[in-house]
Amino acid sequence: MAANGKTGQRPMALVNARLLDPASGLDGPGGILVENGAIADFGAHIGADGLDPRFEVVDCGGHCLAPGLVDMRVQLREPGEEHKETIATGSRAAAAGGVTTMVCLPNTAPVIDDIAVVEFIAHRAREVKLVKVFAYGAVTRGAKGADLTEMGLLAEAGVLAFTDGTRAVADAVVMNRALSYASIFDKMIIQHPEEPSLAGGGHMNKGEAATRLGLRGIPPVAEVLMIERDLRLLGAAGGRYHVAHVSTADGVEAVRRGKAQGLAVTCDTAPPYFTLNEGAVGDYRTFAKLSPPLRAESDRAAIVAGLADGTIDAIASDHAPQDQDSKRLPFAQAAFGAVGLETLLPLALGLYHKGALGMLDVIACLTNRPAALLGLPSGRLAAGAAADLVLFDPDHPWRIEEADFYSKSKNAPYDGHPVQGRVERTIVDGRTIFAGRA
Repeated sequence: MAANGKTGQRPMALVNARLLDPASGLDGPGGILVENGAIADFGAHIGADGLDPRFEVVDCGGHCLAPGLVDMRVQLREPGEEHKETIATGSRAAAAGGVTTMVCLPNTAPVIDDIAVVEFIAHRAREVKLVKVFAYGAVTRGAKGADLTEMGLLAEAGVLAFTDGTRAVADAVVMNRALSYASIFDKMIIQHPEEPSLAGGGHMNKGEAATRLGLRGIPPVAEVLMIERDLRLLGAAGGRYHVAHVSTADGVEAVRRGKAQGLAVTCDTAPPYFTLNEGAVGDYRTFAKLSPPLRAESDRAAIVAGLADGTIDAIASDHAPQDQDSKRLPFAQAAFGAVGLETLLPLALGLYHKGALGMLDVIACLTNRPAALLGLPSGRLAAGAAADLVLFDPDHPWRIEEADFYSKSKNAPYDGHPVQGRVERTIVDGRTIFAGRA
């Protein structure tokens, strides 16, 4: 499925770079030669001297040159809610964020539970011709949690895994069957970890802040209860199970125990859960209304620790665009979600700048690790691999301004937030699709 053809563009030599490749442990000076949309050669021996004149030379100024980011959790809203985002606007946002491959959730209208919708997304991605776009298939028809989809047909059509998106697969019998059935096709089941009878009707993390604001809380136990149930099912049924956007200390610990027991469990988180805590809600800031909700400071610290020790496998943007009419409402009525494609890299680099993770560890969470989970060949530097690359200055200071987003929606809880690290160039199949902001 997805996205871009190689067009015989002029060969490119990216020189004077700090090469980063977490898959091989490479972190050092060098350059990359790109021909026919692929990496022809790379390493410390690649420089500007002695190059064939047919190469377009790009001086990277000593900045970081890495595999393009692989974002494994994006809502593109097309088809069905194009007033919030489209494949075109989402792709432009992704390009500006250094994302070269993204995977969209199936909670579109219609839901991605049919081959025709998979084919529609692939067709639109080819038309847009920016980043590579893949899709998940729904676990259940209509993502309603009851009848399983035709997983075999959807897998054959190119979906990378199965999830009901922003809804938990709440029925234990359905989850048991899904794990078993998906394993036939070696596809993950990705769970939104929230026990709905506990979380339903809640608006923010349950605790003192919610009480002060008079808002119904979503208890942290709703997350770990769902994870622990599913790990029991995983042990019985087999298969591969992935926890999306883990947000609590207990959730991280449950995954840690599952891995120690040898279960095929993995998980990701998103920048809000290691950057912010429930205090960001302030006085009813709806842009900080997320699902799962922002948690206590102790949970935020546990997410950082889970990333540092490898319990958390990947970082995804959890891009969830909402229009103003959905967000500028009383907190209890406002929609959940924040945009994240354009802030994914700088917020993740905050882990590096604060000393929590090394540079290669941060980039691994954004590139080769999510690619490996999804069975994609991207996310690494290798001769012959697609030239999907991001060039970024890791130290460039700036402030996030929602008004500057390429995304059609501007809902993010980071307006004015200071960050370090800015994308300078994004390349897909050897084509420059983003060359910095004016």
